[in-house]
Amino acid sequence: MASVKSTKYIFVTGGVTSSLGKGIISASLGMLLQARGFSVTIQKFDPYINVDPGTLNPYEHGECYVTEDGAETDLDLGHYERFLNERTSQANNITTGRIYYNVISRERRGDFLGKTVQVIPHITDEIKRNIYLLGETNNYDIVITEIGGCVGDIESLPFIEAVRQAKLELGANDSIVIHLTLVPYLSAAGELKTKPTQHSVKQLLESGIQPDILVCRSEHNLPNEIRKKLALFCNVHINSVIEAVDADTIYDVPLLMRKEKLDERVLTKFKLSNKTEPKIDQWKEYLGKLKNPTNEVNIGLIGKYVELPDAYKSIVESFVHAGAVNECQINLKCISSEAIENGNADTILSDLHGVLVAPGFGERGIEGKISAVKFTRENKIPFFGVCLGMQCAMIEYARNVLNIEDAASTEMDPSTKNPIIDLMEDQKDIKDMGGTMRLGAYECDIKKGSKASAIYGKTKIQERHRHRYEFNNKYKKQFESSGMIASGINPKTKLVEIMELKDHPWFISVQYHPELQSTVLNPHPLFVKFIKGALEYKRDSNH
Repeated sequence: MASVKSTKYIFVTGGVTSSLGKGIISASLGMLLQARGFSVTIQKFDPYINVDPGTLNPYEHGECYVTEDGAETDLDLGHYERFLNERTSQANNITTGRIYYNVISRERRGDFLGKTVQVIPHITDEIKRNIYLLGETNNYDIVITEIGGCVGDIESLPFIEAVRQAKLELGANDSIVIHLTLVPYLSAAGELKTKPTQHSVKQLLESGIQPDILVCRSEHNLPNEIRKKLALFCNVHINSVIEAVDADTIYDVPLLMRKEKLDERVLTKFKLSNKTEPKIDQWKEYLGKLKNPTNEVNIGLIGKYVELPDAYKSIVESFVHAGAVNECQINLKCISSEAIENGNADTILSDLHGVLVAPGFGERGIEGKISAVKFTRENKIPFFGVCLGMQCAMIEYARNVLNIEDAASTEMDPSTKNPIIDLMEDQKDIKDMGGTMRLGAYECDIKKGSKASAIYGKTKIQERHRHRYEFNNKYKKQFESSGMIASGINPKTKLVEIMELKDHPWFISVQYHPELQSTVLNPHPLFVKFIKGALEYKRDSNH
């Protein structure tokens, strides 16, 4: 089924428990191989039946990451892009739901000519088709495929079986399996335990797969006798037992994996000769700035899903990137918007040097976000609104500056007489929720001489979107005549993309999601300049 070509395939599976960090290990390995001159991409296979995570609650699955081509995907794709500085697409995230949807659609068309459609071979063939697709269409040297969930999960079985088949088809020199497990430390006994890893590998062997490399997550370093034991009982070479000790930051992991020679083991297994050391000077420089800040600021992240930081993963990481550029430690305070609904914004936000009002959906917490905007606007505190954050800023401005007291969004109040934020005309009859928003990259023309054009250093940009409601252009003149400038406009639809306040040191809100384009090597300018604005506010206010 795989074409005869030089693409190498790495499969990353997980055992013992979820959330061990398969995405970070995959991204770190990809970054090291890329730094050696190989073209690399990473894809994630998720075993849930949702066609994509677009309709999942952020509490359940973390943020929904949107690619340039408009795919709603797993948050691990954000890690892939941040580490590799390469764009991903729909092909990089496949779910059980999508696999079955594709197979059932083909069955309804009669493609199987009366055959009984089964998990093997039809579902596994579709999984393999998606595994090979990236390598075949883009000529990557190496494709890393992360299998979500844990070995032994019922829902993961078709993916594990597809990996077994793929390994047979590709051969030993073109495919390897990296198995990520946990080596727990029992403090009562004072020792690391290998049994969970042994059981996990045994389960993988029962599925017909022998792992080539073990990556062992642990709170403690693995002594040599533990490595020997794991190698003996798991049937891997001792050099292929890789320690993945807890790190201060996810951006340390590539250097830790380099120290453990994970990339070298992979190249040896693939029989790829690459004598050059990985070029990671920029990465080391970034880490140096990240770990040695010369200043610090307090930034408030106002949202409704703050109990789970993964709900705003890309925003949090964008602040990490921006902090490093400014050599500034960012004390990020995640504040529930519902906590500010009782008129207590001054007590909760008073020690902040900047406020970002986060994206989200639904009515809960909206008035708190609007209160936060009012406080920052009136007190000249740097303000950054993203997506729903922008919409809240416009509603606040309409109510408190333009004196449109009943200003609202039709998302929250469908019968409002002053819909400052309204549904796009072509959205009004749509009933399905999945994949029906404005998704992916759209162009934006920035007004010359605006703050936004100074920040970007250009007047034509592309940014990614994920929303259904828009600023209502009927109110644009009214806003602009009072100092709220529409400095970014979509050239085709004339929809407003950026709003900035004229008489405020740093008040910018955007309809798109800039956090989705921030990477280690290319931090997003809006976040970089927002932190710079927060530093200036701190200096000028002696706050």
